[in-house]
Amino acid sequence: MSKKKYYAVAVGRVPGIYTDWPAAEAQVKGCQGAKFKGFASREEAQAWLENPLYARKSGDEPGRDADRTDDGPVDPDTVLVYTDGGCLNNPGPGGYGAIIQAGGEERVLSGGFELTTNNRMELMACIVALRELEGSGRTVLLHSDSSYVVNGIDKGWAKGWRARNWRKSDGQPALNTDLWAELLRLTESMPVRLKWVRGHAGNARNERCDVLATTAARQRDLAVDHGYVRGM
Repeated sequence: MSKKKYYAVAVGRVPGIYTDWPAAEAQVKGCQGAKFKGFASREEAQAWLENPLYARKSGDEPGRDADRTDDGPVDPDTVLVYTDGGCLNNPGPGGYGAIIQAGGEERVLSGGFELTTNNRMELMACIVALRELEGSGRTVLLHSDSSYVVNGIDKGWAKGWRARNWRKSDGQPALNTDLWAELLRLTESMPVRLKWVRGHAGNARNERCDVLATTAARQRDLAVDHGYVRGM
């Protein structure tokens, strides 16, 4: 997957073509109705600038540009990931869902287990998505509505548990260590930023992931969550 190097700004402070994201971002950040897009060549950027059409992808909110998130404009080279997980009871049959948006394309991932927990499925959703992107060299912005997951990485909880041989600060064993170990490996092997989003608050992609997870949890002949079974 080639690295985009040209950024066309159709609506912004100074429209035009820019060869680095910080310069382009300065033209669109905080600018109402900004329209911009990244391209691999100047020719493609120029062609789009002359006819800046936006094709709204399935799941995009009305009026929202494809290269925007709740954070405002982001580098078009950044891969956007949305995740969710849960189970019908806790513990119980569980599922996860993830949406990967990169290069104008969308991938949807989901799966389920016959007996697991909400937290394990939230972790699994992130892991499955990041495994798909491992080795791509792309920057990832991963959205999750799980404070357990986001704080575990951003506040260094998981690293602390690992440093203490998977024990919490009070000496009690940490939970879900198999999944935390894998998530730490992935987040340390690629540029990943986690962002917490409020669940069931109208975020279209988060809502889609919730549906994917719930649907997966209701399937028959689900896989065994061996990590959970071993820890019982």
